[in-house]
Amino acid sequence: MKSTHSHVANLPSRFGTFQIQAFKEGDKEHLAIFKEPFGEIPLVRIHSECLTGDALGSLKCDCKDQLEYALGVIGKRGGMVIYLRQEGRNIGLFNKVNAYALQDQGFDTIEANHQLGFLNDERTYEMAEIILGHFGIDKIKLLTNNPKKINTLKGITIVERWPIIMPSNNHNTHYLTTKKEKMGHML
Repeated sequence: MKSTHSHVANLPSRFGTFQIQAFKEGDKEHLAIFKEPFGEIPLVRIHSECLTGDALGSLKCDCKDQLEYALGVIGKRGGMVIYLRQEGRNIGLFNKVNAYALQDQGFDTIEANHQLGFLNDERTYEMAEIILGHFGIDKIKLLTNNPKKINTLKGITIVERWPIIMPSNNHNTHYLTTKKEKMGHML
């Protein structure tokens, strides 16, 4: 998989002062948001894009809460958030909105994806390995509830998993239950 990368730039934010670097993979552009020093084994969050949650504050998921938690912890301790452009479990924004419409009709998040002809989760994590490799990182403490991330990262040793358990609300309780029961998320 070929990728190119940008220069490193400073990113002061409400979560701390970070550095950022963009990575191109075909027509997708991913981001490493990091704070050094990393320490011997850096804390890492691999976060897939969620425009509706991350930017618009959707209550249908817990994505924004997880991202903000990770940025807060990493802003204090050092580490990295890898922001992968894999909207809607990598089905794209258009299809994600169609999946939302199916969820409004009573389908759960998995059933909605299946109705649209997609797998439960179309995401891949090779780009996360490339980004970590760029920084010379081969061992991490991973902030995740998703077993697929743990099982898919082949070139990276996950020394420790840090759970990210966020409070639910009446709009995302069914979504979180589905992720736990049908996708094995450790919630």
